[in-house]
Amino acid sequence: MIKSLARMKAIMFKEIRQLSRDRITFGMVVMIPLIQLLLFGFAINTDVRDIPVAVVDQSQSAAGRVLTESVRVTQVVEITQRYATPQEAEQAIQDGIVRAALILPADLTQRMAQGRVLGQWIVDGSDTMISGAIKALQNMPLTDFDFEIKPQIQKTFEVALFYNPSQRSAVNIVPGLLGVILTMTMILFTSAAIVRERERGNLELLITTPIHSMELMVAKIVPYIFVGLIQVVIILGLGHFIFGVPINGALSQILLGTLLFISASLTLGLVISTIAITQLQAMQMTVFILLPSILLSGFMFPYEAMPVAAQWISEVLPATHFMRLIRGIVLRGADLLDLWRDTLWLAGFTILGLVVASKRFKKSLD
Repeated sequence: MIKSLARMKAIMFKEIRQLSRDRITFGMVVMIPLIQLLLFGFAINTDVRDIPVAVVDQSQSAAGRVLTESVRVTQVVEITQRYATPQEAEQAIQDGIVRAALILPADLTQRMAQGRVLGQWIVDGSDTMISGAIKALQNMPLTDFDFEIKPQIQKTFEVALFYNPSQRSAVNIVPGLLGVILTMTMILFTSAAIVRERERGNLELLITTPIHSMELMVAKIVPYIFVGLIQVVIILGLGHFIFGVPINGALSQILLGTLLFISASLTLGLVISTIAITQLQAMQMTVFILLPSILLSGFMFPYEAMPVAAQWISEVLPATHFMRLIRGIVLRGADLLDLWRDTLWLAGFTILGLVVASKRFKKSLD
C-alpha cells in the first residue's frame, strides 16, 4: 500500500511539473475563468443604453427641440445623426449607421395642442432587445413641457419595426449563429494545421520543397473555404425554410461577405498554429478566442449595451464585423458598399494575418 502511494505520488509530481513547464496550458488555466468572470460581470448587460439613433425634425420648432432633448435624457438612446427627410433616415438604418430614427412631423405643435401622437420611431427590428428598448419610449411621459400645453395623450409615439415586425428571435439569431459556427470551425481547423505537420514529422518535408511560406499559408486555408461555404448553405438554407428567416440581400453579396469572414477566421487560425507547440495548445487558444467572439460580437447581447472597454475589444474580433455584415445583408438588404467599414476591416485582417503567419512560419524554420 505504501509503495503504491509512493508510485502515485511520483506520477502526480511529474504531472504538476509538466504542467508548470507548459506555459500556454498553465496560462489558459488562469485566463479562461478570469476572462469569463470579467465578461459576464462587466461586459454582459441586457439593460440597453445609448442606442445610436437619428432625428428627423420636420417641425423645426422649439417644441421639437424640447421633445428631442426629452428623449435624449432618458439615456436609452444617443442622438448621433440628424437628417432632413425620413428617406435619409431609413437609408442610414439600412447602412447600419443608426439603429432607429425619430421622425417629428411638421404639424408637431398642432398635435400637442390636440393631444395626438407626436411622432414616429422607425426601428431596426432585427434585434429584439434594441426594438424592445425603443418601444419602451412609446409611452414616454412629457414632463419637460409646461402644464398648459402638455398633451394628455395615451401614446406619445408610434413605433414602426423594420425587417422583423413580429419580433421573432430566430430572425436575429440565425444569421448571427452563422458567424459563431464559422468562427468555431474555421479557427479550429487551421489552428492545428502547422502543429499537425510538426507532430507527424511532415514539417521537414515541407522545408525541403520549393514552396514559399506565403504559398503554404494560402494553400492551407483554401480547402477549408469550401467547407465554410457548405456550412453557410446549410445554416441559411435551413434557417430560411424551417424558421422563416428572410433573405433580403443579394446572394452574391452574402457570398462575398462570407468569403471575407471565412478567410479572416482561417488566417487567425494559422497565426495560432504558428504559436502553439501542440494540437492541445492550439485547441486551448481557439477556446480563448471563441469565448469573446460569442459574448462580445453582438450575437447574444447588443453591442450598445457593453461598456466602452468591451466595445474596444470586440472591434478587434472578426466575428463582430461579420455580425454587422451578415445581418445587414441578409435582414436589411444592404450591400458591401453600404457596410464598407466592416468589409475593409475583414479584408485587412485577412491580409495582415497571412503576412504574420508566413513570417512566423519562416522564423520557425531558422
